Amino acid sequence: MRKGAKVRPEIRLLIREVASSLKKSRLLKSAAAYEHYAARSMAGNQISLEGDKAIRGPFMAAMFPEAKELAIVLCTIGPRLEKQVTDYSKNGATLQGTILDCIGSAAVDELVSEVLRPIATEVSSRGYGTSSPINPGMPGFPLTERCNLLGPVNADGIEVRPTFSGMMVPRKSTSVVVGIGPQITRWTQAEVRARCTLEETCHYRVTN
Repeated sequence: MRKGAKVRPEIRLLIREVASSLKKSRLLKSAAAYEHYAARSMAGNQISLEGDKAIRGPFMAAMFPEAKELAIVLCTIGPRLEKQVTDYSKNGATLQGTILDCIGSAAVDELVSEVLRPIATEVSSRGYGTSSPINPGMPGFPLTERCNLLGPVNADGIEVRPTFSGMMVPRKSTSVVVGIGPQITRWTQAEVRARCTLEETCHYRVTN
């Protein structure tokens, strides 16, 4: 939506109808898995973890300079919503499919937030904090690392698998990494925007 734009009543009604179908058709089958790993060493392009695991990227060490541990989180809302989006498109209901696809993306983002809350609570009992989450595709964290994050967590347990092209199935799935430590700081909104490459095309852009 452009700044100042209004949603027409008929579109608003359609959004409500599509949203109501989520519960009735049980389109969301949310699942998540995560693991904590101690950070053994940091180099310019790699953080080495316990168990001979590593996360790679040009600026990984710079993103988590004070991390003692990393939490790797995998979230999915399952394949049902994606199938319904495809069915909408096949039947010529492109707008309904677009609306439902956007709802699915927002649901994955919300699921990540829900999973991060108990992680933050658990580490706070040890005097630790959590960083802002980062996900493959952000500057300094190559998209190719997305599938490499499936191994350190129980991806099979939540029925998420990689494809040959490096994507994840179900498509409405995501992986994030969070730094954990006693002096971890979270990014401000300005710092998040500075790291983002979407700029004017961002769906969640906020203008002051």
